Amino acid sequence: MAGVSTPELAAAVSNAGALGSIAVGATNADGARLMIAELKSRTDRPFNVNLFVHHTPTPDPAREAAWLDWLAPLFATFEAEPPKALRTIYKSFADDPDMLAMLLETAPPVISFHFGVPSADAIAALRERGIVLLASATSLTEARAIEAAGIDVIVAQGIEAGGHRGIFDPAEPDDALGIMALTRLLLRETRLPVIASGGIMDGAGIAAVLDLGAVAAQLGTAFIACPESAADEAYRMALFGPGGYHTTLTALISGRPARALANRFTALARTVGGRIAPDYPIAYDAGKALHAAAKAQNEYGFGAQWAGQGAPLARPMPAARLVETLWSELQECRRTGSTSAPSAGR
Repeated sequence: MAGVSTPELAAAVSNAGALGSIAVGATNADGARLMIAELKSRTDRPFNVNLFVHHTPTPDPAREAAWLDWLAPLFATFEAEPPKALRTIYKSFADDPDMLAMLLETAPPVISFHFGVPSADAIAALRERGIVLLASATSLTEARAIEAAGIDVIVAQGIEAGGHRGIFDPAEPDDALGIMALTRLLLRETRLPVIASGGIMDGAGIAAVLDLGAVAAQLGTAFIACPESAADEAYRMALFGPGGYHTTLTALISGRPARALANRFTALARTVGGRIAPDYPIAYDAGKALHAAAKAQNEYGFGAQWAGQGAPLARPMPAARLVETLWSELQECRRTGSTSAPSAGR
């Protein structure tokens, strides 16, 4: 998750024996270079760099103005004005040759793609550098596209997962497959290794997806509460509050479907009516501005507090200790032949 991942967190995870990851979709090539350099200074273990490969957004001044008009009363509540116009605040990797050049130079061990796959030329160049390539799929159609593109590993993202849905085209219907059905489907219908992601929070969850045939499990929400993450205090409190039990998918915050903790922003779904958010990440410009205005007035219910359905199972502990705990739980499941997790308080 781009909002909470840090080089410190990724390094701690890698040093503990798992594969740490940094998300660079919310920065440019220079920012990503600095993050990779810091990560390399903290670990000599493999790590992953995650990139967004969304469709190039289509500016629509009329739609964007209508969106800002709808949000204007909320801005006024916090004694602020909405932006005069909205911007494309993040480039897609598909439109960012500088990012590709930087990655070819720094050659991180693993790169993962979200929202789609890059061009054949980009894939070939990255593979030539010996980089292992992963890509997220929420459906069989997407998985087949990943396989055809020459990617090495599929990340099966179940509907339970926190953060942005990796769906390639948000205008298309979402089959909303859970991680169990999706993992089994992709293993049966493709020839690539599958990493399972979505709602996995403990060793029992890891054991369950490995038993399904996944080669690994990907965890995100489980690490939000670690002190090394970039989550602020309000985010951490919300994770362990009522909103943690009521995550919801919404496109209101960024313009793309994403699973977040229930808060005042997600509650706007009740009043949005037939309005359609601007394309991602144009809508995110408005969402970030509203969050900043609210935060300035000590209101923290408009943040992008991404989290998966397993949020109530989060445990606040250092990342290395969490990796050790997950490993111990997995080994216990293997020893007993059970995927029943031991009960544990927060």
